[in-house]
Amino acid sequence: MSLAHGRHTLAIPGPSVMPDRVLQAMHRAAPNIYTGELIDMTHGLVPDLKAVAKTDGHVAMYIGNGHAAWEAALANVLAPGDKVLVPATGQFSHGWAEMATKLGIEVEIIDFGKRDVVNPARVEEALTADKAHAFKAVLLVQTDTSTSAKSDLAAIRRAIDAADHPALMMVDSIACLGCDDMQMDAWGVDILVAGCQKGLMTPPGMAFVFFNDKADAARDRMTRVSGYWDWKPRANPSFYYQMHCGTAPTHHLYGLRVALDMILKEEGLDQVLKRHATLASAVWTAFETWGQDGPIELNITDRAKRSNAVTSIRIGAPYGTQLRDWLTDQAGVTLGIGLGMAPSDDPAWHGFFRVGHMGHLNTHMLMGTLGSIEAGLTALQIPHGKGALAAAAEVCAAG
Repeated sequence: MSLAHGRHTLAIPGPSVMPDRVLQAMHRAAPNIYTGELIDMTHGLVPDLKAVAKTDGHVAMYIGNGHAAWEAALANVLAPGDKVLVPATGQFSHGWAEMATKLGIEVEIIDFGKRDVVNPARVEEALTADKAHAFKAVLLVQTDTSTSAKSDLAAIRRAIDAADHPALMMVDSIACLGCDDMQMDAWGVDILVAGCQKGLMTPPGMAFVFFNDKADAARDRMTRVSGYWDWKPRANPSFYYQMHCGTAPTHHLYGLRVALDMILKEEGLDQVLKRHATLASAVWTAFETWGQDGPIELNITDRAKRSNAVTSIRIGAPYGTQLRDWLTDQAGVTLGIGLGMAPSDDPAWHGFFRVGHMGHLNTHMLMGTLGSIEAGLTALQIPHGKGALAAAAEVCAAG
């Protein structure tokens, strides 16, 4: 017998749970892509996207996932032979670096491992030593989805400025835009990339590149930019089709419109961020309590360095895979794999999992997931501390 029958819960770090209202908005006939409501609606998305990123700059929309946003950002400001600095905190930092390498860009990595965030002092040291200003950009991941490490972007900006270095500050906020605070302008981020499928609560298929005037000036100095990735016509179109370099992602746009309304007009961005902070704290409290007796350990030990969007857990092989499988088969809950924590052919890979707590999420959804995890720990006889659910409930009750 299985108790998994019923509505399944996807507790992975993206794609997140999609609101029914978003899905219903997408369930419609194809619209006119030349005139009418679609055009007006799309232009109305721009100021709302910028409001979430807290920028007065520009935004280009792409049909694609987060990797598409990576390449679009790189293609607009970097040419083969250019050099970038990549402070790495997990698999997705290395992934962006690998993409840059494939585009002919020279990459230098400062690896902070899988259990810590970027140290701004080491970034400052590397840039200060770069007397010739060979580094054209610093590629950062705000929250690395694999490790749940969240770096302090404002401090890194201060480090870049202290080094008096002109490198562009490029940030991947794919995992956490709309979950962790992003202050693009106040923190001096020159280029920001994001996707629609996590905090923005829209099915995978759209990516965004936000950029300021400094970045746009770097784009103007490029001798060649891919016609598809070029952000110029997308951000400042003379004709609607230029915003998407062809046919628009029509149904995603309708879904995104509803999602942004929910974030900005109904709940309010400040309250969205506060909700994520509270629910994340409940997750951490539960795991910290379970970890008092047994193998469970939060990958990032310092709360100040954790993301409000995702939590990466160490539990030891084979418990990670056993727990994930039990939850899927017996509880109707899917947890995230321990992505990038160990090679998939390494037995240690089975000792990790991740919990996504992003986007369309409330107390009963989260407490249901935590309760299911405790049921799995009990069923599999994995040692764990007691009182985790009560402790998490107290966090939610305090708000």
